[in-house]
Amino acid sequence: MKTYRLCRDLEVEEGYDLVIAGGGPAGCAAAIAAGRLGARVLLAEAMGCLGGMGTSGLVSEFDPMANGEVMLAGGIMREIIETMCTRGFLPDCSEPHRWRKDDHRYTPFQPEGLKLILDELVLGANVAVRFFTRVIDADMENAGMVNGVIIHNIEGYKFIKAKTFIDATGDAVLANICGATCREAGKDTPDIMPPTLCALFGGIDWQYTRFIYKECVPDTQSENIAKAIEEGMFTQPDYHLPGMSKIDTNLGALNGGHLYNTNAVNNASLTKAMFWGRKIVREYEVFYKKYFKGFENLQLVSTAALLGVRESRRILGEYELDYEDFKARRKFSDQIAVFAKAVDKHPASCSIEEYKKHRERFDKTDKYAVGEYYGIPYGVLVPRGFKNLWVAGRCVSADVMVHASLRVQPACSMMGQAAGTAAVQSMETDKTAGELDMVQLVETLRKNGAYLPQEHLNPAITRSWKKLYQYDTAWFLKNTHEQH
Repeated sequence: MKTYRLCRDLEVEEGYDLVIAGGGPAGCAAAIAAGRLGARVLLAEAMGCLGGMGTSGLVSEFDPMANGEVMLAGGIMREIIETMCTRGFLPDCSEPHRWRKDDHRYTPFQPEGLKLILDELVLGANVAVRFFTRVIDADMENAGMVNGVIIHNIEGYKFIKAKTFIDATGDAVLANICGATCREAGKDTPDIMPPTLCALFGGIDWQYTRFIYKECVPDTQSENIAKAIEEGMFTQPDYHLPGMSKIDTNLGALNGGHLYNTNAVNNASLTKAMFWGRKIVREYEVFYKKYFKGFENLQLVSTAALLGVRESRRILGEYELDYEDFKARRKFSDQIAVFAKAVDKHPASCSIEEYKKHRERFDKTDKYAVGEYYGIPYGVLVPRGFKNLWVAGRCVSADVMVHASLRVQPACSMMGQAAGTAAVQSMETDKTAGELDMVQLVETLRKNGAYLPQEHLNPAITRSWKKLYQYDTAWFLKNTHEQH
């Protein structure tokens, strides 16, 4: 047990089966899934609402959820978007094929609507939610068993005991605290995918353009960016502008402005990025007013309270999904989700050459054909060697290229549902995370709406033995001996 120098005795709270750190798309789906299965769940969220990037981060559209033939995002993710459509929280519900069938199509939404739906779903699943609360430390045994976590909020510090734990922080905060092997952007990779500070704008007359993310008609955005850069409109000559999404009658959400060289696990770097991001947003306001009809009365409503981080830490799990898996469209008997988004690795600099390489990769090289998809195996959720800890969201076990595909909200939600379901199965069967029966897990997920088309099921999880040997030879030899 660690020693803490606090101003008062550390209060201990018990009675929970599962503690989840982070209330973004992964954490919410995990909490809802586990709560519906009867678990007593505590969900700790640092902000004052659920939804993470989709709400506090104003990343106000869902990435592609289908592959041209079928909707891949099932379960809780599908329930969320269908409910949002029914309640009028999508700008146009006359095009359900947008998320149910079309490939490489994005679905804008109202962030306030998503907040409300998530509130209702977690409360309906009897989840105990603590806003303005962070997990800051943990107590664990050497054998990979987490005993409890320390949270901090306005009431001070508290020790929360539970049977199982899920890290849905996006930054692998809990897993890193517990000593899980992690890859850190810029440290274990050559560069860092830059974040963006998104923003909400009003005063848009959408009748003049179908200016919806990646669907400008006519496609003048890239031409106008080049003109504006030549005119010296921007402080940095960034050719990569994802765009403005229509989220309501006269509202748009801007995903624009890269904050290069930002280290998302360094507070000083994050702080600098927020200052810089607010400055850049104003430059885009001037840009849209000048170059696009219907945007003359554009007005900034708000910048996001949460930085749109694309890359920070990733765990090394029992399986590491890599670029070879992506290129091979690999399927797994224990896949807990399937996905088809292209590799969307944003350039690490403003270079026009790097931007062109990104477009080539995103539009052609790493863009799947209609009907194609890859599987996400269960092992990416389990930090190597841990027994009662799972990770869900953008910090799962994937290399930097596949991470650039599955880091988005629909995939995070599906992985979260799988992690929450696995945690409950672990408690019910008294099996550790790495010992779970994959047939049971897959069948439970299917029963609860997940789209998992694999025909062959195997009770054992798929492991990346070669990579586990590379990163921890002693652990590999011990566990392979026990396996065989």
